[in-house]
Amino acid sequence: MLRLDSVTKRYGSLTALNGISLNIARGECFGLLGPNGAGKSTLMSLLAGLRTPDAGSLTLDGAPLSASDLSTRATIGLVPQSIALYDDLSAEQNLRIFGELYGLRGATLRDRIDEALAAVQLTDRRRDRVDTFSGGMQRRLNLIAALLHRPKLLLCDEPTVGVDPQSRNAIFDFLEKLNREGLTIIYSTHYMEEATRLCSRIGVIDHGRILALGTLDDLLAQLPFAAAIAFPVRASHAAFAAAIAPHGELTSDDEMHRFGPRADFKLSEFYRLAEQHGIAPQLFTHDRPTLEALFLHLTGRTLRE
Repeated sequence: MLRLDSVTKRYGSLTALNGISLNIARGECFGLLGPNGAGKSTLMSLLAGLRTPDAGSLTLDGAPLSASDLSTRATIGLVPQSIALYDDLSAEQNLRIFGELYGLRGATLRDRIDEALAAVQLTDRRRDRVDTFSGGMQRRLNLIAALLHRPKLLLCDEPTVGVDPQSRNAIFDFLEKLNREGLTIIYSTHYMEEATRLCSRIGVIDHGRILALGTLDDLLAQLPFAAAIAFPVRASHAAFAAAIAPHGELTSDDEMHRFGPRADFKLSEFYRLAEQHGIAPQLFTHDRPTLEALFLHLTGRTLRE
């Protein structure tokens, strides 16, 4: 459905996207996972036709996708990272403006507004000004504004920034329903749990390059270890951490060490070293490797907030 071939975008001396190539299938929910500044929003702006690449090509159903091609752009819905609503107008007035921009009129527009408000549980607030809404309510309204014209591709650029857990879950439920009904979604996020829940396939991006691409299982299979072991960061654990570091990948934050042992490093040896350093076995937890572990493996650093 959507094809990107060697897409590059620069801003002066900064290369925001560096030879990105992707194929997105119809009906897919594709996750674009990376830290702030990785190139996600730049890629979304190119897909939405808001900017033009410096090199490479984008096609949607075989038609070139560009800022000048309004007919192709009209088949796309964009949920931007920054809320794009008129604060001094009501929810219904906002939706009417966006619907009319896409050529909707009369009963068709009224029906779609009614349907959209009901879908995100905002019917009883339809005549209230947007500046009286919570952040989560504004995010939900922003989402349905991108769907009134029934796009075949929905671009979601970090649509849950600053949203409370209840609203975030409501947005997830709605997006999952849309995807089950056949809508193709590209979902940009730096929250790994969002990509894990929503996306059938994930691309990990940083410094304008796709570092890894595939299903969650495909991505985790790239790790050189099959399990991760976590234990608390304490001064008394420093020597043990140093002893196991050569036998796998050890990462740490302020609270926890996380160790991915190499295949040839047996757990019996791990616990022998733990006992030798006086560390009780109940302090350890074993987890399936995560997208964060993959990111650390690929880049050697944590996701930036």
